[in-house]
Amino acid sequence: MTTIRAVKSVDCVYPLAPGEGADAVHTQPDYAYAVCLIETDTPLRGVGFAFTLGGGNQLVCAAIDALANILIGKEIEELMASYGAISYAIANHHQYRWLGPHKGVVHLALAAITNACFDLWAKQRGVPLWKLLLDLSPAALVATLDMSHLHDVLSPTDALTILTTAQTSRAQRIDVLDRGYPGYDTSVGWFHYNEAQVRENAKRSRQAGFGAVKLKVGARDPLYDLRRAAAVREELGPSATLMLDANQQWSLEQALSMCAQFSDINPFWIEEPTHPDDIVAHQRIAREIAPLRVAAGEHLPNAIVFKNYLQMNACHYVQADCVRIGGVSEFLTISLLARHFGLPIAPHVGDMGQVHQHLVLFNHIGMGHERLFLEYIPHLRHHFVNPAIVCDGVYHTPQEAGSSSDLIGI
Repeated sequence: MTTIRAVKSVDCVYPLAPGEGADAVHTQPDYAYAVCLIETDTPLRGVGFAFTLGGGNQLVCAAIDALANILIGKEIEELMASYGAISYAIANHHQYRWLGPHKGVVHLALAAITNACFDLWAKQRGVPLWKLLLDLSPAALVATLDMSHLHDVLSPTDALTILTTAQTSRAQRIDVLDRGYPGYDTSVGWFHYNEAQVRENAKRSRQAGFGAVKLKVGARDPLYDLRRAAAVREELGPSATLMLDANQQWSLEQALSMCAQFSDINPFWIEEPTHPDDIVAHQRIAREIAPLRVAAGEHLPNAIVFKNYLQMNACHYVQADCVRIGGVSEFLTISLLARHFGLPIAPHVGDMGQVHQHLVLFNHIGMGHERLFLEYIPHLRHHFVNPAIVCDGVYHTPQEAGSSSDLIGI
């Protein structure tokens, strides 16, 4: 028995080296975590966090402190047996819900709280998060999900069917635990890196074993983007996978024009081509730039918005991020939605891949999702007790109990 005795927040801000993390919209970021710490009546504690770019991180911490009292006094196994209902209650607090609903500061707080609960649950069972999820029955896993407002396309019965069906073929995919999960390198092409830098970074990435990289685009001068993209493609060669990320910078008209101009370098996807709330614009872009594909999800706040994107064929790659939406629980819900619509998951990694390395393993083995690739960003790895191990471009399967979220000095 492990009972929750206290919950507190910690405001962690990590300055980056010049140029790191910058994109066309977020030009001077810090990387920051609003951390939820769950203390128990045993030595075990849960650690979960939400991701921000520094400013406002303290607001998310304040929301964690305001919303987490519902956990105190709960035994972790009992709590997680019906966590879907707990998640619903936190997200729909009778006063704080007004600040969202289900987005912004209050939803980021839910992410940190939820992630801490899953971390503690895995530690209580003495297993990595990926194994905890695989060990759950389909019914037990669905009980951790809040599927409100999704039943028109995905009911709990549908979710059970997906999970139960995937169980029968797990043996065909279990080798991913030995092979590892492929990564792709985002640190090649931060927005302020010039043509010579992205060329050198692409060479370094190729030598490190990565077969896929990402380049930030969205400059006011289109030629800046086109030159840098051409340089990376030349350095990598025609067979390597190159993604482009506009970080919401373009208008609809700019997106259509730029995607046409990028066709010669054969990008694997265009990520966040315009404002994330404009689903109709994404639908049109996805239709008109074909066969080039659209990736979205970094700034989609909840499962309901993801549902609408999928219903409207507005993206091809689903980039849910468990430290930007409502945590592990909502990530799994969105993964089930994506599986229902036949679309792959390629998470955005505000957690630097620490938690998502567990989640993509479960998605592949436990849901039958494609073994695609997982974003890799190394800038905070030295702050983690058990940093993700990525060798030859592949995430190695984590073995420590929990979700790999423990931070040094916290």
